[in-house]
Amino acid sequence: MIQNSPDTVIVGAGAAGLALAARLAQAGESVVVLEAGAQRSTSDMISSQIWARKLKWSAAAVEESGTHPVGHAFNAGSGTGGSAAHHYGVWLRLHQEDFSVQRDHNRSLDWPITYQDLKPYYDRVQDAIGISGDHVAEVWRPPGAPYPMPPLPVFAQGRILDRGFQATGRRTAPLPLAINSVPRNGRAPCQFDGWCDAGCPIGALANPLVTSLPKALSAGADIRYDAQVIRVLRDSNRANHIRAVEYAQHGKRHQLVAKRFIIAAFTVQTSRILLNSSLNKQPAPGNRYDQLGRYLTTHPAGTIFGLFDDETTPHLGVSGGQLLCHDDYANKGQTGGFGSSQWLIANAIKPHDLLGYGTSRPDVIGGELRPWLQRAAKHLANMTLVVEDISSPDNRVTLSEVRDDAGMPKAHTHHDIAPEVANRWQQRIDEGEEIFRAAGATEVWHGPRVAMHIMGGTVMGDDEKKSVTDTFGRVHDTDNLYVSGPSLFPSSGAVNPTFTLTALAERQGDHLLGTPVNDALHA
Repeated sequence: MIQNSPDTVIVGAGAAGLALAARLAQAGESVVVLEAGAQRSTSDMISSQIWARKLKWSAAAVEESGTHPVGHAFNAGSGTGGSAAHHYGVWLRLHQEDFSVQRDHNRSLDWPITYQDLKPYYDRVQDAIGISGDHVAEVWRPPGAPYPMPPLPVFAQGRILDRGFQATGRRTAPLPLAINSVPRNGRAPCQFDGWCDAGCPIGALANPLVTSLPKALSAGADIRYDAQVIRVLRDSNRANHIRAVEYAQHGKRHQLVAKRFIIAAFTVQTSRILLNSSLNKQPAPGNRYDQLGRYLTTHPAGTIFGLFDDETTPHLGVSGGQLLCHDDYANKGQTGGFGSSQWLIANAIKPHDLLGYGTSRPDVIGGELRPWLQRAAKHLANMTLVVEDISSPDNRVTLSEVRDDAGMPKAHTHHDIAPEVANRWQQRIDEGEEIFRAAGATEVWHGPRVAMHIMGGTVMGDDEKKSVTDTFGRVHDTDNLYVSGPSLFPSSGAVNPTFTLTALAERQGDHLLGTPVNDALHA
């Protein structure tokens, strides 16, 4: 079935897709958003790990291989808000040196833009969304406007771990969070119950359900759920022009014609859709030079745990943490490995499920388990390590030979960790255990190396032979097909990606609407 044509079709109702939907609809464009998952609102969210699982990826499984698989099932999301429905609100800017890793260190890729190009969008977005933090204490932060809200409080766990950082000559600052510390923009402040992983039913955490979604709907955007995009279709008369998207909904195939298309289906699925759009001998959009799906990155991460005689109240706070340390961030080439790294300190944590501390000690069993959990519930502390990945063309998304229920090939991801990145991870883990002991921990251990966040696959660049899109996310060999989201990142840095992908989406909005950089954010 071929449907009437809107101005813009956006694939994916996540952070990038809904930000652009709001921006374009408010400017008077007709916008249709196609979301493969289900519709949800904050009133559906329940603070439990059982509920939290429902926010994760629930469509066709992604095949994974390599020495450091990307963990798609946990990092992705389905339905309204996408993966940002369960993100922790850790909103950090990439550092200036993150944009020139190839030039400075002969590794990864350089961004085709600089920090200065993105700075006004970081400033604009943080004012519109609302970030709590202390830009003065955050001595490592690149230049930018002060945060619009004061930082969230530091509880016992954070104060205790801070002792270890001070004792080892390191600095900390309040963690900048897109979480209200005070009432703002009609949204309540955080109540510090540590259930960010299950969404935020009170709207204190700035996920798309309470930020861009209401703006998009009030401006007339049409959001269609359970609509799985299969591929984009080229115009038979203009090879560089996309005529329509094909999608499956309720067992039927549809084609939706539009003037412009934006694929914002999160990292792996964006590459999957475009790879599936090749036809006969014609390559997929953005793939004339076999670049589509390449340079897949993640953040090798890990958790340090410790028990203290002091009461730590580890359940209090937010999932992202209370404090931040970037002391070693700028020294990517420091002896011992390669890459920037950060510590997210004093994460609110529960005893059970994937993120819980109960599963971190499989050696505690039988009659020892109950008293151990009782002690940990009041005396445990933890912090999270995040390490920079190295962009490699061999780490990539491809199509599987296995098809899903809609007849679309599943995605396959391959990701190996570079030895020098693995070395950096181990170096920092060892240092983290030292920090815990300096803070007075009576027992210290760490969790496994895991993948946090997924980026790349449709990287931006100036050269079509080395990238998929231009600096504004337009696919090189098309005139009306764009990509938005973390799949644009040429390199990963070592910071959480949501702030940057939102700033990039805001910059795309200016480009698409012809709005000068210094214009105020569209209300």
